[in-house]
Amino acid sequence: MDLLLCLFGFISGITTALFGFGGGFIAVPLLYALITLVWGPRHDTSEVAMQIAVATSTFVMIFSSSLSSRAHYLKGNLNWQIIQPFMIPISIGGILGALIALSVDSEWIRWIFIGYLIITILDCFIRPGFLQTQAEGNTLIRGKCVTDAVIGTVIGTVAAFLGVGGSVMTVPLMRRRGASMLQAAAFANPLTLPMAITGSIIYFYFAMEKHFELGTGFLGMIYIKGALILIATSWIGIRFASFLMPYLSDKRHAQSYPILLMIVLGVMLFV
Repeated sequence: MDLLLCLFGFISGITTALFGFGGGFIAVPLLYALITLVWGPRHDTSEVAMQIAVATSTFVMIFSSSLSSRAHYLKGNLNWQIIQPFMIPISIGGILGALIALSVDSEWIRWIFIGYLIITILDCFIRPGFLQTQAEGNTLIRGKCVTDAVIGTVIGTVAAFLGVGGSVMTVPLMRRRGASMLQAAAFANPLTLPMAITGSIIYFYFAMEKHFELGTGFLGMIYIKGALILIATSWIGIRFASFLMPYLSDKRHAQSYPILLMIVLGVMLFV
């Protein structure tokens, strides 16, 4: 299983850099399957397997989104004027999402996760503006402050609740505002960071406050070994992805996004 964590950590690093997602969509299904397999379906740990997977994924995203954001910043792919209005609302949403996840049955989170994937995939194909855009990076449309505040809060809430980061909402949003796929993926990383920080704090505080003991190997609801492996190997994946970026056209980049989501959907349906 450690080898699988290394492999998926590497893959999540690549998808984090190229598509703005990876930590959650790759890590949550894998961690969920790992926890239920290692501890067994009747163990207390397995009863909160989805919450552990989400909490661990959220913690890992602090590091993966930071590393990927730095890589995109050095390449000049970030526009802070577009990103800034979302930061505080996403932080607030991260708190709300984590609190909601802690009050919902683990199996419900799994099925909501699956439903959200299906909606996102259909949205990419049905609504115009995602698979094709005329953006060249200078035609980005800024939203209204109030609108962006509401959108940011919703993004943070959904992202922390499902442990997937905000990319599934921010990437399509930025595409429809005129961003290239590279820019949309770049924006998704710093927008994931505030949610990951606030969400992780809530998961950790809840476990400490409720004296929630999962045994050795856990820090609150965070699976330490899995988190460390995913952080280290995702860093390698991010470095590798930096060499792929110049060779991926905007069209192919956009087409690959829903395909990867369909792969994750298949994993979640059968774990």
